[in-house]
Amino acid sequence: MKLIHRLPDALEVQLQRDAQLSFIEYYVLAGLSDQPEGRMRMSELAVLVNAELSRLSHMISRLEKRGLVGREPDPSNRRYTRAVLTDAGFAYLKDAAPGHVGHVLDLFIDALSPDELQTLHRYSDKVIARIDGEREPCPAAYGLRGESDTEDTTS
Repeated sequence: MKLIHRLPDALEVQLQRDAQLSFIEYYVLAGLSDQPEGRMRMSELAVLVNAELSRLSHMISRLEKRGLVGREPDPSNRRYTRAVLTDAGFAYLKDAAPGHVGHVLDLFIDALSPDELQTLHRYSDKVIARIDGEREPCPAAYGLRGESDTEDTTS
């Protein structure tokens, strides 16, 4: 179980040193980069990165000050706010990714044989299936209040 605590910390050290990003900030940028046009509702992004909506809002504010992301009303439902990956944010992520991926490979992937990775994948799938079968995530755990919630657009 030490791995659960130590691996994210080790990845964070590298990201802070080389890209001046926390692990979760990197994950936010990467998550946005995977979305159409680099846009995602803040409430959905909070679930993706496993953060409370208020924590994510503060983080987005910090990333906005650096010019890496922006915010905009969701055109399909203006009660929601979307986080938007800027061109500068995409370029920053693109520069940070090789070092991060290299560190993941070095610390984790290359430390295991293909058979060990396959076994780990099978074990992980079993645990995830059990977690998913247990219950749906509680919206309150992410600072969500349901489909009609409004999000702070001023932070």
